[in-house]
Amino acid sequence: MILGLDHLQISIPAGSLDQALSFYVDVLGFARVPKPASLDPHGAWLEQGGVNVHLGEETPFSTDGCAHPAFRVADLEAVLKRSNEKGLRHKFHEGPDGFRRASVFDPFGNRIEFMQKL
Repeated sequence: MILGLDHLQISIPAGSLDQALSFYVDVLGFARVPKPASLDPHGAWLEQGGVNVHLGEETPFSTDGCAHPAFRVADLEAVLKRSNEKGLRHKFHEGPDGFRRASVFDPFGNRIEFMQKL
């Protein structure tokens, strides 16, 4: 039934789009792409390597710090270095076998996991 993944929606606090773009574009390397004119102009659509992320401004905003997308990366250390340069916290995770994993928390506390195949 499922043909593929179209996009990930990540919630951010209303009025914080510039701060979100600083993380998702400057740190993670996503490019901003135009949203269709028929949609709510708030938030942003991002794209990189066939992965589509939609940032949606929410009022009220909350995160549990657990729900997350997980991205496969070629160089986990490079992601962590860029995140650390922005003062963002991260933590490492165990397993599964064959992967090195860590999560970075965006400026709003959303958990973003990264997995590097060993």
